[in-house]
Amino acid sequence: MAETPDGLPPLREVIDRLGLRAKKALGQNFLLDLNLTRRIARAAAPLEGHMVIEVGPGPGGLTRALLLEGAEKVIAIERDERALPALEEIAARWPGRLEVIHGDALKMDYPALVAEHADGLPVKVVANLPYNIATPLLTGWLTDWAAPRIPALDQARAPAQPPASTISAGWKGERTGTDRASAQEKPASPPHRHAHHVEGGGEREQGGPVGRLPRNPVVGRGSGPEPTAPQRNNDWPPWWESLTLMFQKEVAERITAQPKTKAYGRLAVLSQWRARPRILFEVPPRAFVPPPKVTSAVVQIVPAERPPVPRDVKALEKVTQAAFGQRRKMLRQALKTLVKDPLPLLERAGLEPTRRAEELSVEEFVRLAAAYENFLAEKANQP
Repeated sequence: MAETPDGLPPLREVIDRLGLRAKKALGQNFLLDLNLTRRIARAAAPLEGHMVIEVGPGPGGLTRALLLEGAEKVIAIERDERALPALEEIAARWPGRLEVIHGDALKMDYPALVAEHADGLPVKVVANLPYNIATPLLTGWLTDWAAPRIPALDQARAPAQPPASTISAGWKGERTGTDRASAQEKPASPPHRHAHHVEGGGEREQGGPVGRLPRNPVVGRGSGPEPTAPQRNNDWPPWWESLTLMFQKEVAERITAQPKTKAYGRLAVLSQWRARPRILFEVPPRAFVPPPKVTSAVVQIVPAERPPVPRDVKALEKVTQAAFGQRRKMLRQALKTLVKDPLPLLERAGLEPTRRAEELSVEEFVRLAAAYENFLAEKANQP
């Protein structure tokens, strides 16, 4: 067996032994080069003294890199049950530092997960995202702002059951169907058919953890009082300290796009409203097994120190949806889907009515959203 830095078998041997083949339905393209996964992990440094959330670990290439680079705790969310034995081996190699949730990444209540498991550690998200859920996940993390305060956790939690092995039923930190539908109302662009995913992820109706995750404080079990729902607010910074994520290059360019460019749109405005994204480096198709048809890029997003108003992301979503829905039309025409007469709204925001959506800066969109918030408040107060 070839020598590896963590003493575990090389990933190619792992996937051959377990019969892991990338599934097109899951958008899988495995990233097996530990040197490259360690480069991704180092890009998120420092990891010491941090909890890291990883979505779609697959056989664990990036997971191993995160642990090697010093992450104090890694929580990995994986749908593909075929990958669980590989992740169990990694958990055994790093006792107490890896916890794996077998479930749907789109259904996870991340602020509740952080409140329950971070133990006061700052949190980073580092992931090779499933391409078909990458944008909904990102927009959810950008708008699911504050880690919740959950009263009476002990009263709401059923007694924990010690796992018989590292694979057990237990924590089910998944949103309800209603919550999930709400999360997907974020301004997410539809996935590109030729985009790719690196290692795992996706949807699953049932889930449980690999490792020793406690019972979920939000979804109670057994008898006892109904658990109190998490309380969220619009405070900033969010529950995450940084997001270091792999996207297809085209999506990465849309996240970081500037005004007056073809890629500039709703995703850029939302990503840059309260955060600062940048592309760190590209990853060629040959780095994956099997190689995808597109180039990938690693993007890092950090919260802005002093984000501007509005406080309600829904106002920003509404104005960007209207403006970019007819991006080549002047604002005085495009915003008629938002208000009957856009001119007073534009005047309040200090914007020329002859300008177009692609010409506005993020700050100008924020001003427009704030003006729309005030407009709605005044309308609500009218007799």
